[in-house]
Amino acid sequence: MRSIVLRRLAALVSLLALLNVVSPVPASAAPHSLTVSTDKGTVAGTAAAGVNRFLGIPYAAPPTDVRRWQPPAPASAWPGVRPAASYGSRCPQSAAGDGSGPGMSEDCLHLNVFTPEHRTNRPLPVLFWIHGGGFAGGSGDLYDGSRIARTENVVVVTINYRLGVFGFLDLPGLSRQGAGNYGLLDQQAALRWTQRNIHAFGGDAGRVTISGESAGGHSVCALLASPPARSLFAGAIIQSGGCPSLTTAQALTKGKDYATAAGCSGPATTVVSCLRAKPTSELLGAGGGFTGGILTGVLPVSGVPELPLAPSVAVRTGRIHNVPLLIGSTRDEVRQWALPFANATRAQYERAVRLEFGPRTADAVLAHYPYSAYDRPYAGTYAISALWDDSSVFYGLGGCQYQNLTAQFAARQPRTYFYQFDDPHPPTLATTPAGFDSGAPHASELGYLWPMETSKLQTPEQRRLSMAMVRYWGAFVKHANPTTAGLAAWPSYRSGKYMSLLPGDDSQALTSEVYADRHQCSFWNSISYDWLTTDPDRLAAQAGVPTS
Repeated sequence: MRSIVLRRLAALVSLLALLNVVSPVPASAAPHSLTVSTDKGTVAGTAAAGVNRFLGIPYAAPPTDVRRWQPPAPASAWPGVRPAASYGSRCPQSAAGDGSGPGMSEDCLHLNVFTPEHRTNRPLPVLFWIHGGGFAGGSGDLYDGSRIARTENVVVVTINYRLGVFGFLDLPGLSRQGAGNYGLLDQQAALRWTQRNIHAFGGDAGRVTISGESAGGHSVCALLASPPARSLFAGAIIQSGGCPSLTTAQALTKGKDYATAAGCSGPATTVVSCLRAKPTSELLGAGGGFTGGILTGVLPVSGVPELPLAPSVAVRTGRIHNVPLLIGSTRDEVRQWALPFANATRAQYERAVRLEFGPRTADAVLAHYPYSAYDRPYAGTYAISALWDDSSVFYGLGGCQYQNLTAQFAARQPRTYFYQFDDPHPPTLATTPAGFDSGAPHASELGYLWPMETSKLQTPEQRRLSMAMVRYWGAFVKHANPTTAGLAAWPSYRSGKYMSLLPGDDSQALTSEVYADRHQCSFWNSISYDWLTTDPDRLAAQAGVPTS
């Protein structure tokens, strides 16, 4: 009987360790003040559920009036104590959301800090989060850092940065520096604020890990390649993001097309003056073509001082900030984006593949991804998303090019860790047709790390994976290594292993050969092809696929 009791007690202790219900803070830790002095003034935060929250802190001057389309300028000091109990305005974007957020304004360069309420005086590592949204949407308030701060005993910073035409417009005469990359420069300004001030919130400026998903992941890669960002961070996490960028010529063409659509034409000075005089709403209304679609939207611009090389080139040639890296993607990144092919016949699917790859390469692709191998009634979507996922033609995201990108990082940085989020049925926010299997689509891992989605996790196994991922991410922020006690060991990619993240206790390290086999990388690495530059709905229309 005693042995049974001891075994049950040991099992309970192991379960509590896995769930990490209580923040691993020493008993001697004490509450810290909710009033904190920054270099621009004092802020007063709030406390809830073991976390101190300091919201809506300006890290740069409002980019309004003459500061519209200028690099971020220093914020002004404020007198007295500034309340930091509510989020700042979201940066202007076309997607209005459900109306429950803090509203939109060009005065949006704010950040939020989450700290454990009880901690020792030893500085804590910092997770600096850059939101996704295609560089055209999203905001820091969508990501509550309380859970990670509390359970992992780290400081979390979330930010806003300029989006769409306000953050990435490039035109002659727009500004002396930064045209096309104002949003990227905003991120760097927020990092500099963090370097100057995070110690006052209990953070360690020498242990800042930048992290982002989707466009936030693209941003992390761009920051790794940006000379002005050197020394602003000590680690990086890229979730479902790659290293795409535009050339200055591409950005200028895009900018000129936008100016025309906005009703501004003529000499450069006239165009710039015309755009500066327009209200926010009118600029947003003219931005549909600028923000584009999934593959024709906004990206950072290379060939300029803040980004001299295309990030993909910088990674390939080793001219990046060499810091520990955690990188990965979801198993079925693009499946939902392939829904325009839901009604595709075999002939229409094959026509789309020939349009994308050309007649010679298309035959080989179709031999590896035959229409007949996929379940109906959505065979067209499953087939084309499978080859898109494996080939990484969406900005190099997921699949074989993503594995190759990770190998390029790992060749120079031994502390590179690779994962694939493999929950076969995670909850998603997207509305999909009846009977359609979304798999593990883009962004479906976010709910496992951030509280805004965790309530949607349906099973105990998914909730255990969620806690395991929080602990893995926290361990990486703290130790530049995701391996943590009580969970499956996570070897570096140099060891030839990656982590397959699965519900329950089934996550495991698998060989890179398993990943390559699952994505048919021996085939994709043997042929030459480019990233897809046509959005799925347009390609489907070109192939004659009827809309649903």
